[in-house]
Amino acid sequence: MASSLLVRRLGLPRPWFTAVNRSTVLGDALAGLTNAAIVLPQGVAFAVIAGMPPEYGLFTAMITPIVAAIWGSSMIMVSGPTTAISAIVFATLSELAAPGTPVFVNLALTVTVVAGMFQLAAGFLKLGGLVTFVSHSVMVGFTAAAALLIAASQLGGVLGIDVEPGGGVADRVVRVIERVDETSLLAVVIAASTLVSIVVVQRINRRLPAFLVALAVAVLVGELTGAEAHGVAMFARLPSILPAFHVPSVDLGQISTILPGAASIAFVGLLESLSIGRSFALRRREAYDTDQEIVGQGLSNLVGGFFQAYVGAGSFTRSALNADSGAKTPISAVFAALFLLGMLFVIAPFIDRVPVPGMAAIILFVAYRLINVEMIRHVLQTSRSETLILGMTFLTGILVDLTTSIAVGLIVSLFVFLRSSARPYVAALAPILFQGRRQLRGVIHYDLEPCPQITVLRIDGPLFFASVEHLDREFRRLDTMLPGRHLKVLSLKGIGEIDLSGADFLVSEIQNARRDGGDFHISAAHVDLVRALKRMQVVGVLGADHLHPTKAEAIAAVVAQADDDICRTCRLRAFKECAGKPAPAGVAPYRDPPEIDDIYAGRSRDRGEHASIGPAEGAPSSRDA
Repeated sequence: MASSLLVRRLGLPRPWFTAVNRSTVLGDALAGLTNAAIVLPQGVAFAVIAGMPPEYGLFTAMITPIVAAIWGSSMIMVSGPTTAISAIVFATLSELAAPGTPVFVNLALTVTVVAGMFQLAAGFLKLGGLVTFVSHSVMVGFTAAAALLIAASQLGGVLGIDVEPGGGVADRVVRVIERVDETSLLAVVIAASTLVSIVVVQRINRRLPAFLVALAVAVLVGELTGAEAHGVAMFARLPSILPAFHVPSVDLGQISTILPGAASIAFVGLLESLSIGRSFALRRREAYDTDQEIVGQGLSNLVGGFFQAYVGAGSFTRSALNADSGAKTPISAVFAALFLLGMLFVIAPFIDRVPVPGMAAIILFVAYRLINVEMIRHVLQTSRSETLILGMTFLTGILVDLTTSIAVGLIVSLFVFLRSSARPYVAALAPILFQGRRQLRGVIHYDLEPCPQITVLRIDGPLFFASVEHLDREFRRLDTMLPGRHLKVLSLKGIGEIDLSGADFLVSEIQNARRDGGDFHISAAHVDLVRALKRMQVVGVLGADHLHPTKAEAIAAVVAQADDDICRTCRLRAFKECAGKPAPAGVAPYRDPPEIDDIYAGRSRDRGEHASIGPAEGAPSSRDA
């Protein structure tokens, strides 16, 4: 089985090969050319962010997209160097070696290989669903923190100040402030002209290679002002434009040191790639295999690490540009890598004419674009739990480091999930009319009058050891709010799962109801759930005749048990089954429940109402009430 999975995940030809034809090749070639123009300055900028020599960003933009495109699942996603990954590579390794040095480069390539192995293993183990389980707020907080760290790291370059690298955001800003009197006015002019160029070009047309134009402007301003002669730093020549096979040389002690960082980088890379791949697949109505995408990303990093590429991931900017430029198949990413190589033969000889302040300005703009202000505002306004996740991730990234921020974000996400799982929603229900159809809705949230003898309850969420205490509190709260109702119907349609502690809770509720002179009925339709209730002895205590496949049958059974003397005084007549019970003089044996014309109009106060909306609750009266 393992070998067949390996062949299926890595085998050629890939399923999308059949989609390639003459027309798609032309569209893919044009999209690849556009992408190459975009990634040339990006590759250099991202390498600088990662603490790597510029050529390594270009190598990553050549190797990673080809492998990821062939073995991934997305039809148009383009992988390569990204801002967030570059930032976390720098944060992970800058404490172990000086950025840009051979030792740092070897560590970065080793991290790439190890991260690729982690990702490849996750793909073969089919952990795609687990990876995407993490709250999106973790990535929002992480990227915001990374953006500030990136911006702080480029302040010296923009101002023309040579400052010591390393440290957090505050450390970097303080070092720049201490030497602000050394600011070079010419460096600021170059940086400002570069930023203005980006903004102007993007306002003209967002599909134009704004970074490439801005880089050309920086070079032009530098040449016209004699920047190098006035002490403005320039990039060094590229030692090579072709990636070569290289086995990273690090000892076992270093590998154990970088393992946590490599795991974090692998995880962030997968979060980026899977969210991008899935969003474009949904938009284009294409099939998407999460686990296959993980395999593609893992292979791209595993192979890339041996060809001088550092960790890459899916790029939203390049993927969006790829789609807008008419790409049809993953061949477009292959074309982009090849066109980039061709461009380098022309541009590489002039790389030493690029002023450092110009590239620093481009990186500042990239950092600015990383902060998703709209999403942050949305999270802050709509969810306290997501705000906690975002805030803790962001603050840890700023005050500690980016690698730790990922771990903290995951832990807080897990805590929020467990807390939510341990607090299932419990509702007391009563009939209403909605568009002429009888439904059961929350008594409290719709201000409905319940039957004086019967309580119909529903649990939405898992019934397991961690939720029992909360469920007990909710049941006692409803007993207090709706006293004297000892006949109970419990719908278990929404519980999802049950364990022995949950079964014991049900047994206790059944016994309590009968001890108080009432009775207990359960509605459970799912075969696995019914089997579990029987296996855990719940049905043995309840009685097989008290377990019903629908709420309608359960309600009919419990109405038959209702006290006729109380029914003779009840003017509510809530259930259709009340027609068979004694009624007060002058009162119809059955009355229609209240009618709500629009279930969403002004009455919803929290997720309680929405939790009760579903096919079963919305079915006709013959099934529900």
